[in-house]
Amino acid sequence: MRRTALLFAALMLPAGMALAQGTPPANPVVARVDGQEIRLEDVQEEARRLPEELRNMPPQMLFPLLLDQMITQKAITQAARAANLAQEPEVAARLRRVEEETLQQALITRAVQPLLTEEALRARYQRDIAARPAEEEVRARHILTPTEAEARTAMAEARRPGADFAEVARRRSTGPGSREGGDLGFFKRGDMIPEFAEAAFAMQPGQISTTPVRTQFGWHVIKVEERRAVPPPPFEEAREGLRQTAFEEGVNAEVERIRAAARIERFGMDGSPAPAPSLLDRAAPPAPAPAQPRR
Repeated sequence: MRRTALLFAALMLPAGMALAQGTPPANPVVARVDGQEIRLEDVQEEARRLPEELRNMPPQMLFPLLLDQMITQKAITQAARAANLAQEPEVAARLRRVEEETLQQALITRAVQPLLTEEALRARYQRDIAARPAEEEVRARHILTPTEAEARTAMAEARRPGADFAEVARRRSTGPGSREGGDLGFFKRGDMIPEFAEAAFAMQPGQISTTPVRTQFGWHVIKVEERRAVPPPPFEEAREGLRQTAFEEGVNAEVERIRAAARIERFGMDGSPAPAPSLLDRAAPPAPAPAQPRR
């Protein structure tokens, strides 16, 4: 049992870390099935595929379970090969599809990986986020009514000296947040529909609309509570979004490059030459995207 636990400890260590006393990790054979070897690295890779809750099982339980599963899989594969199933047309076609998908993902992954390094992501952060100016935000309340007449009545009441805008909103607003006095919290210009944003960002703290603002939702009376300039987020907060954007852009660019370099001939369903696609038809279906490399 202690030997199994030690093997699993080696299994879970990152490559290049010492197992103990500075000894480099080995890759011993941990089983053979009809002469086919299963090595520790094979079990290590299988462990990486497990959900986190299974990876957290006690090592002395998980390692033998994984190894036994791999022995069974290896035995079934060997039996299928001995039966020449790979030569059957349906099986051969499925194997070709798996091979093609694996090659596609490998090629695109190789092209995208340099875009996802820490250095590349930090450079993208400096270019796209850190260099941009602080973005202005407004905190506002509003009263939403279905008609202009109702909005003007609410506006007149809210603009009276000593009036409590939030209390008027609770009584007269039909919009979401009326119970909170119409408080919309802080928002950026692009967070709101243009008519509302234009009016709100033209006002200063403490000001209330002098004219109701019409949008697709009805008529609004707006009060600006605060304004603030929000600096760009730090790299640590932006990293995941940068990574996702870099990944998607990298995949799309590589697919376009490969298609542009390929000699493509199109034919109709009857095998006759097909006309060249129009600009509207040239959008290619997305290629199978590779899994993002592990960080």
